[in-house]
Amino acid sequence: MPIELEPMIHKALHGGVVIPAHPLALDENRQLDENRQRGLTRYYIASGAGGLAIGVHTTQFEIHENTHGLYKKVLELAADEVDKANLTRPFIKIAGICGATPQALEEANLAASLGYDLGLVSLGSLDDWSENELLEHLAAIVQVIPVFGFYLQPSVGGRKLSFQFWKSAAEIPGVMGIKIAPFNRYQTLDVVRAVCESSRREEIALYTGNDDNIIVDLLTTYRFKIDNKVVEKEIVGGLLGQWAVWTKKAVELLDDVKRRKRSEDASPSYDELLKRNVELTDVNSAIFDPANQFAGCLSGIHEILKRQGLLQGTWCINPFESLSQGQIEEIDRVYKSYLHLNDDEFVKKNLSSWIKGNAVH
Repeated sequence: MPIELEPMIHKALHGGVVIPAHPLALDENRQLDENRQRGLTRYYIASGAGGLAIGVHTTQFEIHENTHGLYKKVLELAADEVDKANLTRPFIKIAGICGATPQALEEANLAASLGYDLGLVSLGSLDDWSENELLEHLAAIVQVIPVFGFYLQPSVGGRKLSFQFWKSAAEIPGVMGIKIAPFNRYQTLDVVRAVCESSRREEIALYTGNDDNIIVDLLTTYRFKIDNKVVEKEIVGGLLGQWAVWTKKAVELLDDVKRRKRSEDASPSYDELLKRNVELTDVNSAIFDPANQFAGCLSGIHEILKRQGLLQGTWCINPFESLSQGQIEEIDRVYKSYLHLNDDEFVKKNLSSWIKGNAVH
C-alpha cells in the first residue's frame, strides 16, 4: 500500500507554499561546509518557507554518487535543523531521489527513515527506459514514500515525457504532487491537462518549477473541457531553484498572489504582478544563465548567496561547473535594476544567528 501524507502536511501542500531547492555549501577545497549548510536551512526556515527540497538538482546531482558520500549527510543536516526549529506550523521536507529502481528505493528508505514527507523523483538519468518502465519505477517508490513527480527540462538533466505518461503517473496512488519544470509552455500544459483528465486530480498538488515564468504560473487558472465538463486546476506553489535566493521576498510574493486571487480588490493588481513577473524572469536569466544553456545556473545561485554572506564561494563538486563569461556582469545588472526583489537587509540582520562564528558586515 502507498504511504499516506500526514494530514497537516497534506493540507499545507495543497494550500500552496514556497519550497526552496536547497543548495550545497562547499568550502574552497570543495568539501562540505557543514556550518553554512546548516545556516542555509536556518535561513529558509526563518524566511517563512513552507518546506525545503534537498538532494535535488540545486543540491548538485553528484551527491547521489557513492564516491562523494554526501547524500545521507545533507539529508540528515537539513532534517536536524528543521527538528531543532521546533516549528508550530507544518513544514514539508522533500528529498530528491535519483537512479535506477534499486538506488531509488535505497534513497527513498533513507529519506523516510529521516522523517522526510515526500520524494522528488528525477527520471532524467533513465533516458533509455520506456515510459512504462518509468511508471513501474514510480509505483515501486510510492510503496516507501509519497512521491513528488518531477518534469525537469532536458538541458539540465531531464527528459521529454508525453502527455500519456503524466496522465498515467497521476493515476498512481501515492503520487501527491508534481513539480512542473520543463521551461516550456506546451509541456507545462501537458502536465496540467493530464492531471485534470485523471481520476486523482483533486489529490495531486501542482507546483511550478518554471523559474522563467513563476508568477504567471501561479496566477493562472487552467481550464479544460473534459467529458463535457469544465475542469479547473491551479498551480498552488513553487519548488524552485530561484527561490533558493531572496527567499523572504518569495514568501511575500506568494502571499501577494494568493491575496490577489482571493479578492478583486486586493493589491497588488494583476498588472503589477505581471510586471513583476517580467522583472523576476529577467533576474532569473542572469542567475540561471540560459544564454549559455544554463551552464552557470548553480554557480549563479551560489553567487547571490555569497554576496549575502550565506556562502563563502561559488564552488561546485564538479570543478568545471562555474560562472559563465559575462554572467557576473548580468547579475550586477539585475541586482541594481530590481533592488525591491532582494532580501539583503533581512539576511544582514540575521546572518550571525544562522551561521556560527559569522560576523555581520
